[in-house]
Amino acid sequence: MSRILHHHAPPARPAAIRALAATAVAVSALVVTACGSSSSSSAQASSALLGSQVQQDCTAVADVLSDGPDPDADSLGYAQAQVLPLRQLKISDTRLQQDVLALAAAYQAFSSGGSAGGAAAAAAVTKAENSVNSICPQAAP
Repeated sequence: MSRILHHHAPPARPAAIRALAATAVAVSALVVTACGSSSSSSAQASSALLGSQVQQDCTAVADVLSDGPDPDADSLGYAQAQVLPLRQLKISDTRLQQDVLALAAAYQAFSSGGSAGGAAAAAAVTKAENSVNSICPQAAP
């Protein structure tokens, strides 16, 4: 038997080398695809991973409104606990920002109103919560 490889016989390759070659081909295809895509599609991809800015703002609002006393058990304490955190939120969507500030103002009026304006303040809270929920469904109680 000759130790010289015949020119028509392919050299023997271990399975690991073949798997590595297949992986390299797959990675190359991904790189070429990524380089061919536009920057807007990569921005869309990262936005899809993180959620839209409004979705992120809604999550922040919902997080604030989920903190504090139970709104059903202590509506006055809940309202007081929400005013400052709502006002401190940095929200990029202008309409949502206005609705959140209106909700904070309604909570402030409700918590400091006393019994004389209680019904009107409660109605203002409901209206403000509905406005927030129209952008961020189920964010406000």
